[in-house]
Amino acid sequence: MGVTSPLKGHSYPHSLVKKLLPCSLYPLYVLLPMALFSFCLHVFSSTPSLIHLPSSNGELIRNGRFCNYNNGRWVHDKMGPLYNGSTCGTIKDGQNCFSHGRPDLDYLYWRWKPRRCRLPRFDPGSFLALLSNKHIAFIGDSMARNQLESLLCMLATVSEPNLVYTSGDDNKFRRWHFASHNIAVSVYWSPFLVRGVEKSSYGPNYNELYVDSVDERWGADLDHIDMIVLSIGHWFLHPAVYYEGGSILGCHHCKALNHTETGFYGAMRKAVKTALKTIIERKGVNNGNGVDVFLTTFSPSHFEGEWDNAGACSRTKPYRRGERRLEGMDAEMRAIEVEEMEAARLSAKQINARVRLAILDVTKLSLLRPDGHPGPYMYAFPFANGVHDRVQNDCVHWCLPGPIDTWNQIMLQAIKRWNARSRIVSRNAVLKKVAACRPFVIQKSSSGRLRIRVSDEFIRTLMEEGRVKEETEEESGGSNNNRLCSTPQLQKQYTQETEAGDDIGDGEEEEEYSVVFQNEN
Repeated sequence: MGVTSPLKGHSYPHSLVKKLLPCSLYPLYVLLPMALFSFCLHVFSSTPSLIHLPSSNGELIRNGRFCNYNNGRWVHDKMGPLYNGSTCGTIKDGQNCFSHGRPDLDYLYWRWKPRRCRLPRFDPGSFLALLSNKHIAFIGDSMARNQLESLLCMLATVSEPNLVYTSGDDNKFRRWHFASHNIAVSVYWSPFLVRGVEKSSYGPNYNELYVDSVDERWGADLDHIDMIVLSIGHWFLHPAVYYEGGSILGCHHCKALNHTETGFYGAMRKAVKTALKTIIERKGVNNGNGVDVFLTTFSPSHFEGEWDNAGACSRTKPYRRGERRLEGMDAEMRAIEVEEMEAARLSAKQINARVRLAILDVTKLSLLRPDGHPGPYMYAFPFANGVHDRVQNDCVHWCLPGPIDTWNQIMLQAIKRWNARSRIVSRNAVLKKVAACRPFVIQKSSSGRLRIRVSDEFIRTLMEEGRVKEETEEESGGSNNNRLCSTPQLQKQYTQETEAGDDIGDGEEEEEYSVVFQNEN
């Protein structure tokens, strides 16, 4: 019996379908010479050059150097966050540090400053515009939910999200809808990404993971998802037994069982590999409709002593440069995710899969923020009746607002970079094609007039590559509108001088000929 998604059957927004509207023929005759002139001038006056953009957390800056968002420091920022605990209604109580009475507020006034470049402030309007008519899914453990709630709060400053679906214990499966842009945002509880049986008080006290089988609670919904944000890590620290190919692979912290102790690193690597492989196979090839995928790297905890000690994570400022290094388990978990994402990117490239894959590398910048956790303020006013010897602390999740908002800042920049790369790739493809072909033929008639014949493919290329701008002009003396296909090239100041009445229907016999794209080789 197969596993079905808890969200199955719920409606999804549909991606925009670009439609090309018919153009009236006469304006085409008028505008075409300008298009050809501008296009030829651009193509034959310079050699087209391909522009390659980086794929990890970064961007090109003015002097051509690579801006690495991973490398930087936290600097004080007077502006503060976009929202607070009282203005956002989607914050989980355990992360609402402000409303729970945390007395120090300095943790709200820091921003991440990459070396040699600037990370722009999150622009919720841009995010909504870029993801219009899309379904975004956060899949993973409670850190995926933490990042999701950060995004919801920032987007809610300009557009109200409506909770349209909820299911599971502690609302582990939920969906919101932004009606203003027809965007669905979902969260899927899947702490291993692969199929698993979680430990419980009435069952085994260890997890069971099937590392070669994806968790169909989210896998079954892949056809309806446009962007995925994966986030796992902390649940792999718990005792577990691992299965692969129907056999026991090993276990982690299982002294009471007669299994080989393998640790959890190998199982985590296999789980990430299985998840990415499944996404590529189901969304990127055959009838897959494509998808964008982020893998958020491991988020370190900051326990200093026992978890129930009053000062378990009581720092109030970020670490200074050089005060804390990325090492040990934190570094290993991050390395596994970075390596598997890169392997998936290479695999997808080899088969021309319709997927865009990126690592959202937040481990280092998160490591430097021990002040950003709820600590004892996971509960409201924990010291209202005095300080007790033992108090529960959360030094894993992040206050909202807090450092985790930066994760979504970086994600937005990556989305913008993807879109920029797509435009450049499309432009390069057109320029290379036009430079190698002749999309039109110009001949001179016996009377000295020029006759231009253009292939259908040339017109279609102009339109499909995003150069078409719809303009509607009202016919003089009538109520009907003609749709005029225009391009940025056509709008340049260029005038072709012709003799009166020389273009169409002057009765002169001219030779007919067809035009196709012809290689010049």
